[in-house]
Amino acid sequence: MVALDDVVSARRVIGDRVHRTPLIHSTELGRRIGAPLWLKLENLQKTGSFKVRGVLNKIAALGPEERARGLLAASAGNHAQALAWAASAEGVASTVVMPGDAPSTKIQATKQYGATVVIEPDRMQLFNRANQLAQEQGLTFVPPFDDPYVIAGQGTIGLEILENLPDVDTVVVPIGGGGLISGIALAIKSQRPGARIIGVEPEGAPKMWRARQVGHPVSLERIDTIADGLAAPFAGNLTFELVQRYVDDLVLVTDDEIRRAMFLLLERCKVLAEPAGAAAVAALLTGKATVRPGAPVVAIVSGGNTNVASLGTLLEGVADAE
Repeated sequence: MVALDDVVSARRVIGDRVHRTPLIHSTELGRRIGAPLWLKLENLQKTGSFKVRGVLNKIAALGPEERARGLLAASAGNHAQALAWAASAEGVASTVVMPGDAPSTKIQATKQYGATVVIEPDRMQLFNRANQLAQEQGLTFVPPFDDPYVIAGQGTIGLEILENLPDVDTVVVPIGGGGLISGIALAIKSQRPGARIIGVEPEGAPKMWRARQVGHPVSLERIDTIADGLAAPFAGNLTFELVQRYVDDLVLVTDDEIRRAMFLLLERCKVLAEPAGAAAVAALLTGKATVRPGAPVVAIVSGGNTNVASLGTLLEGVADAE
C-alpha cells in the first residue's frame, strides 16, 4: 500500500526535474459548471503529460543491476515518452511496446527521446508482448500505473493542488489504469478528508467503472475511444484498492463530450489538451461530475500530446454545435 509519506518522499526524489505545473482559473468554464474552476495543467509538464513524475520516482528506486539490463514499458504514448525521456536522462537504454494504432506523433516522440519502439498490432496484447520481451531480453519492466513508486510520483500533483488551493472541494481526474487518480486521491484525502475525488473514464474504456461494479479488477475485451491515454485494458490491483478507499465517484463520458471539452479548452482557455486530458472537463461540463455551488473545483488536464495536424478533423462540427 502507498501512504502520504511515500508521496512526500517522491517529491524529494523528483525535485526540480519536473515542472511545478500551473493551476489556472477559468471564469468562463466555471460559469458553465456553476462553481469556481481551476485547471491543473499537466499538459505543460515535461514530455507533455504527468507521466514523468511516476517514472522518475520508479527509476530512482531501481538498483544498478536493474538499470543496467535496460528498461521496458508498454504504452499507447504518454508513459512511453516519459520512460524514453527519463531513461535517456539517466543514461539507461529503454524499449517501449506500443500499439499499432498509437498516434504517430507519440511514436515519433518516443523514438526521438531515445527509446527503441516495438509495435504490437493488437492493443489487447500489449502487456503480453512486453512480458515476452522482458523474459527474452532480461529487461526491467517499468509499470505504467500499478506500482507504488509510480503512484507516489503521480501523487505529487495532489500536494501541489493543496498548496495552491487549500480549500479545494472537488478534484476531477481522468483514469487510464488508475495511477494518476490513486496518487492524487491519496495525497488529498490524507490531508483534506472532506474533499471529493471524482474519476472519469471514456464510455469505450470503462475498466475502473466496471471493476467497481463487480468489486474486483476486470480486463476489457474491447476498447473504443479517441482518448488513447485512457485506453488501458484493465485496472490495476493496487490502483483499484486505492480507488475503492479514496475515490468518491466514477463517471463515464462519450467521445463527443470529450471533443467538446477539447474545443472549449482551446477556444476559451487557450489550452491544448489531448482527448485524455480533456476528459475531466468533459465530465464537469455535462454535469456528470457534480459540484457544490460556490465550492472550488480542480480539473486535471493530464496531457497535451495531440496530433495538431489532425486537430481540425478531430474537432470537426464541434464549433457549429457551440
